[in-house]
Amino acid sequence: MNKSELIEALAQETDLSPRDAAAVTNTIIDTMIETLAKGDNIEIRGFGSFVIKHRRSYEGRNPKSGEKIEVAPKKLPFFKVGKELREKVNTPEKK
Repeated sequence: MNKSELIEALAQETDLSPRDAAAVTNTIIDTMIETLAKGDNIEIRGFGSFVIKHRRSYEGRNPKSGEKIEVAPKKLPFFKVGKELREKVNTPEKK
């Protein structure tokens, strides 16, 4: 599923216009991005949580020249799946 499919599903499920469903979806995604950018975590019970993992700096190598380079520390968003979602995904399909 991509963003436009999510908007379409939201519009059909809630009887919102596609424009309103797009506004709701964009607001949710933008708010999540802003929250993670501030360094805060997001927890959605039953779905999972988004956390920021901090990576220390380390010495790497340039793959082209083999030269040693210092890789700066960075923060990366990470998704940890919730118990209910994990169980739902791992439930065998019924035919």
